[in-house]
Amino acid sequence: MNRELSDQQLMQAVAGGDLDAFNELVLRYQGLAWKTAYRFLGDAMEAEDIAQEAFLKLLAAAPRYRPQATFRTYFYQILTHLCIDRTRKRHPLSMDKAPEMVDLSSGPAEKLIEKERSAQVRAALDTLSPNQKAAMILRHYEGLSYAEIARVLGVTSKAVERLISRAMASLQARLTDL
Repeated sequence: MNRELSDQQLMQAVAGGDLDAFNELVLRYQGLAWKTAYRFLGDAMEAEDIAQEAFLKLLAAAPRYRPQATFRTYFYQILTHLCIDRTRKRHPLSMDKAPEMVDLSSGPAEKLIEKERSAQVRAALDTLSPNQKAAMILRHYEGLSYAEIARVLGVTSKAVERLISRAMASLQARLTDL
């Protein structure tokens, strides 16, 4: 029955104590949560910890949830703030993409080039401020709009535009050889 409900309806059910609704939200968003945290932090175990912490925060916040934005944006807000807090406590090791199955269609040379390119992008992303990095990941990897990113980061759309513009300038300067 819970599979037919929207995310917002599930969250409202969670606020009423429905743990099956919470389980459905976890099933829907666990992959996204891990992948986003992994892109931000670059460590599989830390990504798992952050994803779990995000779901615990979501459960605790359920009674206060008001669907002013999409649930997805609300969840990204929790997840992103946890990632930013974690990076402020340590030097980040971000990855530009989550691990994937090995592509057998490309040869060893292409794989080596892609690995080097990924390492350069990862190193360049790690030089960005936490908010710039979050804006870039949410925009270019997760596909959020400027308005959604603004809600996630608690800033204006114009501020998101500036964050992304500065991040792009910094990345272009660092990645000129790509």
